[in-house]
Amino acid sequence: MRFTKDHEWVRLEGDVATVGITKHAADALGDVVFVETPDAGKTVGQGDSFAVVESVKAASDVYAPVAGEVIEGNPVLASAPETVNADPEGDGWFGRIKVSDASQVEALMDRAAYDAFLATL
Repeated sequence: MRFTKDHEWVRLEGDVATVGITKHAADALGDVVFVETPDAGKTVGQGDSFAVVESVKAASDVYAPVAGEVIEGNPVLASAPETVNADPEGDGWFGRIKVSDASQVEALMDRAAYDAFLATL
């Protein structure tokens, strides 16, 4: 699993990246009440807005940590957005992207680097 400074995570399996927000981000948002997941077939660039998450505190964009084509949005989140709070780095994923350049994943922070980054906030 790799991480961005915007608190997204990505898990690469073959050429498919599963993307979500970190526990830190989910905790900061508070109770998630709505998630707009990406549509399959959408092409995203690294850093593009990928999804939207709304909580009782705020609405935030979720950015694609890698470029590629969206192949799936998480259907569970439409009826159970609280899954993001319950399991942000597991079942609370937002979408899956067929990655166009796997080296983008390797350039992201690993868990130790992300934890060190969090300590500076």
